[in-house]
Amino acid sequence: ADMVLSNQMMHDRWFFCDVQCRGHYPAYALKMFERKGFNINITEEDKKILAEGTVDYIGFSYYMSTVASADPGKQRINGNMLQGIQNPYLRVSEWGWQIDPIGLRLSLNQLYDRYQLPLFIVENGLGAQDHLEVDGRVHDFYRIDYLRAHIEQMILAVEEDGVDLMGYTPWGCIDLVSASTGEMSKRYGFIYVDRDDNGQGTLRRYKKDSFSWYKKVIESRGTDLD
Repeated sequence: ADMVLSNQMMHDRWFFCDVQCRGHYPAYALKMFERKGFNINITEEDKKILAEGTVDYIGFSYYMSTVASADPGKQRINGNMLQGIQNPYLRVSEWGWQIDPIGLRLSLNQLYDRYQLPLFIVENGLGAQDHLEVDGRVHDFYRIDYLRAHIEQMILAVEEDGVDLMGYTPWGCIDLVSASTGEMSKRYGFIYVDRDDNGQGTLRRYKKDSFSWYKKVIESRGTDLD
C-alpha cells in the first residue's frame, strides 16, 4: 500500500513539474504509459524541444493540505480539484478546506528542494461568508488571521530555510463568483461586492477590514503583520 501511495503521489503531485522543470518525461511516467498501453511517438525533435523549453520559475496556488491513509474508511474532505483524507489536527473553513499554514512552508521547501528554481505563490486565500454591517463595514478578522499565518510561514521558508521565493499574490482583491462552487457567498476578496448567489444586489463595493490590513502589509513589505 505504501508503494502504491508513493507512486500515486509522484504522478499526481510531481509529474507536470517534473516535465516542465527537468525537460524530459520521468521514468515513472514512461512506465505508467507502458502499463496502460499508451503508444506515444516521442521523436528526437520532441525531446530536444522539451529539454530546451524548461521553465524559469514555478508558480503555484496554495489553499489547503490533505493527508493520505491506507484505511479506505477514513473521512474524506473536498477541495477545489482534489479530495483527501481529513486531518483531525487542523481547523477547516466553512467549505471544509483544511487550514494549514505550516503546510505552505513544507510545500515551499519540497518544491525548492526538488527543483532548485525560484517559486511564486500566485494564489492563497480564505473563502468565507462575510457579513456586511449597516455602517458598510465588514469585519473579516478570520481572513486576516488566515493570511497572516500563511505569510509568517512564507517568511520562515525564506529566512530560515533559504527558499528562493519571488513573490506572493493572495486570492483575491475583490469578491467574485467562486470558481470552485459557483457561489457569490463564498467570498475571498479584500473588497465586498453587494451581490448574492441569485444575482441580486447593487454591485456597490465596500472595503473590508482586511483591505486596510493588507495595504499595510504591502507598504511594510511584510514586516508589519499586526
